[in-house]
Amino acid sequence: MARLCPLFSGSSGNSYYIGSEERGVLIDAGRSAKQITEKLAYCGIPLSAIEGIFVTHEHSDHVQGLRVFAGRHHIPVYASFGTLEALNDAQILNGKFPCAVIGPEGLQCGGMEIIPFHTSHDCAEGYGYLVKTADDHRVAFSTDLGVITPEVEKMMEGADFVVMESNHDVGMLRNGPYPYPLKRRILSSIGHLSNETCAEYLPYLAGKGTSRFLLAHLSSENNTPELAYQTALCSLKMAGLEENRDFILSVAPRENVEGSTILF
Repeated sequence: MARLCPLFSGSSGNSYYIGSEERGVLIDAGRSAKQITEKLAYCGIPLSAIEGIFVTHEHSDHVQGLRVFAGRHHIPVYASFGTLEALNDAQILNGKFPCAVIGPEGLQCGGMEIIPFHTSHDCAEGYGYLVKTADDHRVAFSTDLGVITPEVEKMMEGADFVVMESNHDVGMLRNGPYPYPLKRRILSSIGHLSNETCAEYLPYLAGKGTSRFLLAHLSSENNTPELAYQTALCSLKMAGLEENRDFILSVAPRENVEGSTILF
């Protein structure tokens, strides 16, 4: 049985484990190596299970622990060409772990097939990932994207499980403490998805076969888990869909303090 364990999610750091009890990968390593190691142990995931780290982009909340964690355990790192260049410029690629570009055809790792797709974000070359598990489930990771492009849409269609960014409430952001240039960046096509944009898209995905949604990368300043959840739930119900019959909806915690793992 496949499992997804959100270790950390949000502006303070992002990292997810996906795989089985014995084999899997991390999507991002956005907290310190010590924190990631402790959280994996707390969630019952052995370090030996991690066969690769797939990086979405070079921003610190996705790579903070990458250099030390991958180097200490000699774990291969995969990302786009642009992301690897940016990581090299930041002196994160220190030669203590292998790294490679993952092309559009994807690759096999952790007993799964992992296929990248480009995202619209203010970084060198952002990726989302479609993961095909050993028991034939399809999981799409779509965070840190200002808009849902045709490429993103194509890769999410038909996924059984979608991890979807629901970063901010537009009203909270516009009336909040952030400086205007930062607000403009977040709201732009290379920023982050709002609760409203995310919610509007969920019924479409449900109609294409997605039965499980995990709302992710919530802002601590401009969102709340309950607001993100209720916005998404309302959109799905307005489309005539019933929770726990047609779909399962949850919110990724900022930090997995319960050691919970989603089995699917």
